[in-house]
Amino acid sequence: MSGTDGVSPTARALLALELLQGSPGVTAERLGEQLGVSERAARRYVAILREAGIPIESVRGPYGGYRVGRGLRLPPLVFSATEALGLVMAVLEGHHAAADATQPVGSAIAKILRGLPEPVAAQADAVRRAAAATPERYPVRPDPDTTVTLVGAYAGRRRLRIGYRSVAGREWTAEVDPWAVVVRHGRWYLLCFSHQAGAQRAYRIDRVTRAEVLEQGFDPPADLDPVAALEEHLAVGWEYDVEVLVDAPLAVVAAHLPRTMGRLEVVDTTTTRVVGTTSNPVMVVERLVVLPTTYLVVGGPEVRTAAREIAGRLSDAVR
Repeated sequence: MSGTDGVSPTARALLALELLQGSPGVTAERLGEQLGVSERAARRYVAILREAGIPIESVRGPYGGYRVGRGLRLPPLVFSATEALGLVMAVLEGHHAAADATQPVGSAIAKILRGLPEPVAAQADAVRRAAAATPERYPVRPDPDTTVTLVGAYAGRRRLRIGYRSVAGREWTAEVDPWAVVVRHGRWYLLCFSHQAGAQRAYRIDRVTRAEVLEQGFDPPADLDPVAALEEHLAVGWEYDVEVLVDAPLAVVAAHLPRTMGRLEVVDTTTTRVVGTTSNPVMVVERLVVLPTTYLVVGGPEVRTAAREIAGRLSDAVR
């Protein structure tokens, strides 16, 4: 049965539990205000939690109130969609702002720590704070709310209208069918079909500036391999052309360059052509430097310019 505002007693009790975890020592009067109910009703929700086996302690006196006791059994936790996705992202990425309670992952971890026995929570909190002391060198984590929208559209097979900003700063809007969300090489990608381009595309989710779910539905390809398709299309559809002739057999080039650099073509037994596109010419040149052989940057003009600039800086460094 629901209350007059449509919120069931169970849902209200779970909300009361979250408030108790977040504000230890809260009084029944204050708890009622936060729940939008009377003080008497707030006490009733505390009783419901106790009947469910959750240790709610009462502290008497002018500074007393309710708090959730610690035990070996983790009490029920109430996570928002953003917090839940933040935890999944943290596990997949292996890094997050775990000590920042204002961020989704930090908020979710704080809830877990509040439910652990004191000795275990103290150790876990010490690890969390120590691990968070080292900043990320190249933070590329996408916005959790944007990712929630993309994943929801993918699960519901609904078309999206997204805003996108490339590395070069160019912005555009596109309508896409979200085929999959893929984590690859430490990056989050939206693998999709772009109706503007009329072709498959792979967009970095951290560069998606906005996302709107549309009414149109879609059906993804039946034989889609998201990871393989992502690898193939990461070098397709960007602003600047890439063409490089490498003085080495294809197997040698493939061992040193990622597949996202472009398509590898055999010119002859000693030469391989790299063909693709990029949004970051400088990054292409930096990857070419690792090749243990000579090569010729044929195109495009932006990549050739980047190569000249980097070569000039290296030359100046040893002059």
